[in-house]
Amino acid sequence: MSGQAAQDGRPSPQAESEVAVRTAGEADLDVAAELFRGYLDFYEVDVEDPGGPRAFLAERIGKDESLVLLAEVPGAGTVGFAQVYRAFSSLTLSTAWILNDLYVAPSGRRTGAGRALLREVLRRAREAGVAGVQLETAYDNHVAQGLYEAEGFVREEFHVYFHDLGR
Repeated sequence: MSGQAAQDGRPSPQAESEVAVRTAGEADLDVAAELFRGYLDFYEVDVEDPGGPRAFLAERIGKDESLVLLAEVPGAGTVGFAQVYRAFSSLTLSTAWILNDLYVAPSGRRTGAGRALLREVLRRAREAGVAGVQLETAYDNHVAQGLYEAEGFVREEFHVYFHDLGR
């Protein structure tokens, strides 16, 4: 790749402009599943069925239950993905999107791929008339938090709870 990362960890404007983001379709399932598997590994999720991530994405895409975006970087290939779910916001009486997954493979980091994916999600959300985009990340994922805050996301004062039902 010709663009170099800036010394502060942000991509150069040239690098960012070289990232192409597109919607994933059924023909992209293998590459999307590979990235999804990297995402699950990053969060230390134990996947018993090696075909599980691909099957999960195939079902979401096939049923139009999520928007899956892929980021491509010249010379590096498809290096990142994002998955968005549609939701509703009772507090705003409107629709919202949940950016559930955002991942860039190590080979694509500091290329602007993550920022390009995030900006494309926000662009499409505005175009769709969505009230807002919500996301969560690990407490110790400071790199992602810096990106989200730099792109206008605000940390809310709500606590997130989850009750595991043993599935």
